[in-house]
Amino acid sequence: MLMGEFTLDALALCRDRIDEVDRRLLDLLNQRTSIVEQIGRIKQHLDLPIYEPKREDQVFANVLTHNRGPLPPEAVQRLFERIIDEMRTVQKLKMFEPEAEPDGSSPGGSSSGAAV
Repeated sequence: MLMGEFTLDALALCRDRIDEVDRRLLDLLNQRTSIVEQIGRIKQHLDLPIYEPKREDQVFANVLTHNRGPLPPEAVQRLFERIIDEMRTVQKLKMFEPEAEPDGSSPGGSSSGAAV
């Protein structure tokens, strides 16, 4: 590294790049969440369990196989364990959430979502 790379301006630029990457990660996680919600509805319709250990193993194998670093495999595993855990929670919530009527109201009446 050159001496000019160790400045407050260089630090600010790196942080700006991190912020941009974080926004891209958030967008990708939200895309993944939308797909997980759809999977939850399919599983509910087919009366399948939320937790599928074999599928989780496939996800881990996929990301570990495609990891080119510098993130260590152990870190990739931990990150995806956390992502999968959060996605499982989303799936549970989605499976037990009443589907909205075409007008946006819930099947039982009010569209506010507030407990009555």
